[in-house]
Amino acid sequence: MTKTPDFNSIFWKKRYLLIDSRKLISGKDSIFFAIKGLRHDGHLYINELYKKGVKAFVVSDSGTKWEESFQEAKFFKSENTVQTLQQLVAFHRSLFKIPVIGITGSNGKTIVKEWLFQFFEKEFKTVKSPKSYNSQVGVPLSVWEMTSFHNLGIFEAGISQTGEMENLEKVIQPTIGLLTNIGTAHDAGFKNKQEKIDEKLKLFENCKTLIYCCDDEQVNQSMAKFSCEKYTWSFQNKGYFNFQLIQSDHRHSQLILHKLGKDYQFKLPFSDKASIENLIHCIVVLSYMGYSSEIIQNKINSLVIVPMRLELKKGINNCLVIDDTYNNDLAGLEVALNFMEQQDDKRKRTVILSDFGDSHEVNYHDLLTLLSNKNIERIVGIGEEISSIEKDFHEFETSFFKDIEAFIKAFSTLKFESESILVKGARVFSFEKIVRQLSLKLHGTRLEINLEAIVHNLNFYRSLLKPETKIMVMVKALAYGSGEFEIPRLLQYQKVDYLGVAYVDEGVRLRENGIRVPIMVMNPAQESFHQIIKYNLEPEIYNLSLLNQLIQFIDTFENLNFPAGIHLKIDTGMHRLGFEPKEIEKVISTLKNNTKIKVKGILTHLAGADEDKHNQFSINQLKAFQIIATNIEKELRVSCIKYALNSAGIVKFPEYQMDMVRLGIGLYGVEINQKLQENLKNTGTLKTTISQIKKIKRGETIGYGRQGKAERDIQIATIAIGYADGYDRRFSKGIGKVLINGKTALVIGNVCMDMTMVNITGIKANEGDEVIIFGQDLPIWELAKNIGTIPYEILTNVNERVKRIYFEG
Repeated sequence: MTKTPDFNSIFWKKRYLLIDSRKLISGKDSIFFAIKGLRHDGHLYINELYKKGVKAFVVSDSGTKWEESFQEAKFFKSENTVQTLQQLVAFHRSLFKIPVIGITGSNGKTIVKEWLFQFFEKEFKTVKSPKSYNSQVGVPLSVWEMTSFHNLGIFEAGISQTGEMENLEKVIQPTIGLLTNIGTAHDAGFKNKQEKIDEKLKLFENCKTLIYCCDDEQVNQSMAKFSCEKYTWSFQNKGYFNFQLIQSDHRHSQLILHKLGKDYQFKLPFSDKASIENLIHCIVVLSYMGYSSEIIQNKINSLVIVPMRLELKKGINNCLVIDDTYNNDLAGLEVALNFMEQQDDKRKRTVILSDFGDSHEVNYHDLLTLLSNKNIERIVGIGEEISSIEKDFHEFETSFFKDIEAFIKAFSTLKFESESILVKGARVFSFEKIVRQLSLKLHGTRLEINLEAIVHNLNFYRSLLKPETKIMVMVKALAYGSGEFEIPRLLQYQKVDYLGVAYVDEGVRLRENGIRVPIMVMNPAQESFHQIIKYNLEPEIYNLSLLNQLIQFIDTFENLNFPAGIHLKIDTGMHRLGFEPKEIEKVISTLKNNTKIKVKGILTHLAGADEDKHNQFSINQLKAFQIIATNIEKELRVSCIKYALNSAGIVKFPEYQMDMVRLGIGLYGVEINQKLQENLKNTGTLKTTISQIKKIKRGETIGYGRQGKAERDIQIATIAIGYADGYDRRFSKGIGKVLINGKTALVIGNVCMDMTMVNITGIKANEGDEVIIFGQDLPIWELAKNIGTIPYEILTNVNERVKRIYFEG
């Protein structure tokens, strides 16, 4: 099927490479690669894209006569569309003879790449991977942005199994190779550490220079096969660059570099091990590129340590603020606009944009096309460069300012209201000041929710399912405390089949905020039937009384344009809600020949899937359910979606997936099966700050009821969280613990309504320091275990007054 592509032909001369139909910018300027995945097939979106103006396609489905169906389009047929994408970009990369830094490793790739970009910003015109685009498709999409304008490239490459890195090496074609480290990430895809090392090092096959830490002997031995120039560094006096760490305090540290008999000292703006190692990689790269120690220190002094991620925040006047104030380039802007589009929000779309700067090539035609096709309505431009072309933005509502001071001075006159606002600016413009102006001033305690981690967890559970098995995601109770609309919008964007809520008003609010996915309601009430029909919700019907009430309501409902969809709940042993087996005959007779009601789903609820000791009971439930559901389908002559498995059941009972599964707590990174916990990512981190620090003398007491007592002279910190925020009083008197600057601090005394005191004796801390309540290093299941509850309760207890911040990256 596949012929060798002639990449010089006009077919391939497109500005945009497209693999996701939702991210179309300009149809006539795009070539679409139809990729077949486990659950999604890009070929299904060709018709949609053709209608939107795309006329160039790479396809692998040879059975379809594409040219006959889409006569104005051109098709290139390939056995592997991802491979063709990589080949095209490899050809494109070969046209440029510039230094390219290729970065791989288990951790730190994105941080090192972004810091190097900062360090080189004044001297080089750099093209880099946006965010963490380091996959089999992310890498080619990144390298495609390389043009004759650029004189340096920095790209990261990530792999999860053997056979992947060779493809990425051909695309990146690095001249300088940088290995950050070898850790445990993606261990499951490799037989052992050596196989992982060997696979990662394939990125460096044709490098002229290698940079890495030589303290790992296994890495050192594997590097021996390379005959190119090597710049090694070490904490153990083994390398060309040898570093000695001098800790100064918990916020700063010093490094002494011993090189060729000379010592050089560097002051660092942090003290954690990961950041120090990441910065050492940068120091070695800068030294290799010829920078003096004085210039390197100056660059470190100007390093802006900011979250390298998109953050979604509540704004003033019903606005939604997307904070992407790290840097400004077209590739990054496209990523940010896709994130905005993903919110599927009804608000007016606004972009606050700075100059791009001399280090970025900007085709303003591309910029205007991008903004227009992403349905941006309002542009606020800040900077002399963008202000000079104000007339080119005539199709938008616009405001332009020479600098940020002028913007802030005019802020009150701009009247931002009910808008989704993307704030995207180069670092020199200090756009964080704009974000502060736009953000709603809320309680300082915050729950940070990683949207990429949620997608990762969703895809993990999807990987356990048969391709035809549907997935319902439970978003009741504010999506387990994670947010009322943001998580459902993300799940809709990820094409889940159903959402599940507890009550009708939850479903109504989702519909009113743009959620179109089918919604099942677990606890409908008679008084909510009108809203169920109006908003096309699907109630779970669990007893004969409720069923008869619904039938009576529908019989009197005018203008019913379609049968009302319902889900029948069968009680097979949970004994909470559901029809008992003896009632099924009556259910069938009640529904038979009823054309106004359609049974869309039949479900049951497992009572003990969380615990192995109940496995046989769960299997008995599942077998009983299958018999009952099959009988209902037969008697009613319908085909329904049958489902029973929850998060734990998906893992334990794969043979009972049936037509759909119901994903709940697993989406948020909690897996009852601890063996599989490492496959999930932490999605939520609850943080607060230290309000005050006090020294307490031996014998003195702390808090209400004098429940905390100093057995010796101690130091305590009062942190800004209490039981009104959802921090349970059961964490009182040493049961609870938090993390401050990486150290564990126990709760002392009783948890108060808005504050809690913790013992920080021996911990270096200052007022204003960040405090982790739960997160990656203090997992939520550990908190639950400490007070004898379950992770569900910890998550759903986080009060609405706690600010939610959503981020990608």
